[in-house]
Amino acid sequence: MAIDVNSEDGLIIRKLIPLGTLPCAQFSALCENTVIEGTRGGTLFKKGDTDPRLIYLLSGEVTLQAEGLIIEVIAAESEAARFALAHQIPRKIDAVANGVVRFLRLDADTVNNPTPLDYKEDNSYMVIEEPEDDPNDWMTALLKSPVFQRLPPANLQKILITLEEVCFDEGETIISQGDVGDYYYLIKSGYCLVSRKPSPNAKDIKLAQLGKGEAFGEDALLSGAPRNVTITALTNMVLLRLDEQHFSSLIKEPSLKFIDQAQMQEVLNQGAILLDVRSQDDYKAGHLPGTINAPFFSLRMQLKTLNREQPVVVVCDNGKVSEAAAFLLLRHRFNALILKGGMNGSAAKPEVKKVPESEHETAHFVIDDGIETLISSVDESRPQNRQEQSGQILSAADSGAPEDQLRLMKSENEALRRANLQLNDKCLKLEVEKEEVLRQYRILQKQMEKLTQMLGKAKGDQGVL
Repeated sequence: MAIDVNSEDGLIIRKLIPLGTLPCAQFSALCENTVIEGTRGGTLFKKGDTDPRLIYLLSGEVTLQAEGLIIEVIAAESEAARFALAHQIPRKIDAVANGVVRFLRLDADTVNNPTPLDYKEDNSYMVIEEPEDDPNDWMTALLKSPVFQRLPPANLQKILITLEEVCFDEGETIISQGDVGDYYYLIKSGYCLVSRKPSPNAKDIKLAQLGKGEAFGEDALLSGAPRNVTITALTNMVLLRLDEQHFSSLIKEPSLKFIDQAQMQEVLNQGAILLDVRSQDDYKAGHLPGTINAPFFSLRMQLKTLNREQPVVVVCDNGKVSEAAAFLLLRHRFNALILKGGMNGSAAKPEVKKVPESEHETAHFVIDDGIETLISSVDESRPQNRQEQSGQILSAADSGAPEDQLRLMKSENEALRRANLQLNDKCLKLEVEKEEVLRQYRILQKQMEKLTQMLGKAKGDQGVL
């Protein structure tokens, strides 16, 4: 009998790993062609069995044992039951039903080779929905992450086994800017604040607020650089952390994709974007033709300017910062590729475009408030300055003094560069302030709704009296 995707069994199957990442149509087809089996006691499989079908427990308990020694008891309500029971083929242990159990037998190809993540915006793609009556289901929220959707089921299982639970009190600092990277963190419950100091004596700039199912801490592990932000607990928090070694082998290696120079040229010919994530000064000193400069520290603010329809090839000096940038892009559903070894790598030594100071290319990124970060004037609020400087250059040219002309052009270019940096910084701060205002607005809106409900209830009580 076919399984109704909206039935209680269908909702349970949605949470099985990695079935919850299947497209809606494929998930529905699987339910239509799958039969739920049941048994009262007995053996589900024995050590040495080679049946390639994998077994998922839906209800009841199963004991995993070897030569009479109990290894583990799996209950259908446990997190372990989201994975296939002892999935290695041939079987290494026995699985014995404890009383009445219900289970699925599924083809291993369906389970281990789910459809790759589609990077197009499609709200109907994911079939996982967080139930309203299960607010603490952090794993469901975690599996919505595009990074975790790319991981093999075996890696997901190893991650959950390896994760270490740690707790932090409200106001406690979880990681500090400048620290050495040691762990990758997943939020099981609670909220935290991401902030950064542009300079040691500057005030903290609030960048984001993170909650259940979100992750942080990968930048330092990928780039090898110190922590670039501070994370502070806004509430009491429960976190799950993974050390650097396991992060690299279980998440980084299967997630990131590297290409050489020849492959890069091929994808560029097909319409990919070439993104240089080095600082503006390094970019100006030399860069690949056709690149867009988006320094890694500000990339989060510029994601909305990129097109998810186009692959993004990430470039830096040695590939390390590119790894962190590509991981960020993957988290936001971009198809990110990394130039192997970076611009200085032995595997790819592309011809670097050196440009005169007056001809530097700069990215044209548009922030949400409509202000373009590249402004072609020194100070738009004082147009007379631009006219005066332009007049000086024209005068120098007319007078036949090329050295004066070059000096004035360099002077104006440097002034433009400084103004552009200042405007970039201002736009970033405005974006952060906007996010904070929106957050406060949402909080006030919820409080207003509660007050309205309380007022309505009070009026109703008075009417009864």
